[in-house]
Amino acid sequence: MKPNPFKLERYFAEYEFSVPHLLCCSDCESVSIQELLNLEPTAQDAFLDLHLGYTESLGSPALREAIAQLYSHNRAEHILAHAGAEEAIFNFMHVMLDPGDHIIVHSPCYQSLADVARGIGADVTEWPADADRGWALSLDFLADHIRPHTRVVVVNFPHNPTGYLPDETFLQELSVLSDQHGFVVFSDEVYRGLEYDPAHRLPAFADINPRAVSLGVMSKTYGLAGLRIGWIATRNERVFAQMAQFKDYTTICNSAPSEFLAALALRHRETIVARNLDIIQNNLDRLDAFFNAYPDGFEWQKPVAGPIAFPRYRGSSIDRFCRRLVEHAGVLLLPGTLYQQNLNCFRIGFGRQDMADGLAKWDAFMQANPDVAG
Repeated sequence: MKPNPFKLERYFAEYEFSVPHLLCCSDCESVSIQELLNLEPTAQDAFLDLHLGYTESLGSPALREAIAQLYSHNRAEHILAHAGAEEAIFNFMHVMLDPGDHIIVHSPCYQSLADVARGIGADVTEWPADADRGWALSLDFLADHIRPHTRVVVVNFPHNPTGYLPDETFLQELSVLSDQHGFVVFSDEVYRGLEYDPAHRLPAFADINPRAVSLGVMSKTYGLAGLRIGWIATRNERVFAQMAQFKDYTTICNSAPSEFLAALALRHRETIVARNLDIIQNNLDRLDAFFNAYPDGFEWQKPVAGPIAFPRYRGSSIDRFCRRLVEHAGVLLLPGTLYQQNLNCFRIGFGRQDMADGLAKWDAFMQANPDVAG
């Protein structure tokens, strides 16, 4: 396999640790190890006594049990831990696809969801979200593009980068199509739990369809990217066994300290998520005010879940705008062209506490450069 360069990661490699204001981060505010250990009175002593030998390849029993609490029909034996979501995507695509197979991918998307398949030699059809309908997907489009050798359909809800979330009827109809045509749904759910209205939270797709695979990770909803812990949940015994075997050639097993801390965080997920949702809501109020002040410059579609959104730039070139903003104001946005050519949008992230400072710098830049609006 020879994958294409990862555009988003190369972009972050250039700027992430040198730019003062990151307004495009996809994760939530993180915490220290001490803050996690403070969640349980005995956690610090247990952490310091932790044995640093190899861990179980499937994930520690404590971690898998904690993850299983996120699901209705998937128990600990249906959970396979990975080193972040990226490894899980990579392994899933390799066990599911051969050269010449067909996969349909919700688009725009995190590049791995499409390009790992392309690197394998699969034929990828992008399933376009409709910006004019709030970034919704059409099931008619999907039905029209299914082929006899369609092996996988990839969806991502809540969606990166738009924050779109369908209703449960959509998921049920997608499940029916999966059963009728035999493809496996790979459901990227790394932002699940960050719905602004809990009534909008969807079931995990692996709870709806027993052949489906749900993807989760500690980095997004929980803000714990440094743990590098992700997982898949599935009742599909064949896929689970093949992914477990394939993992022997990637990480084999995870970091023991990371698994301990991830399990601890998940046992207290309500506290962590409530804090992150509070940060998100405060920042959304700021963004509403900002975009209302510049209607000629941007088209703002407020998301319904997650810490990211995908406004449209009304000017001629989002790449030029983002470049000027980072060079003159030290504010980093993510141009939509890193997701898909000709997307004159940008990803903005609002899951961190320091967003107000960057937004003030952006506002000053807009006032000093009226030519960038429209």
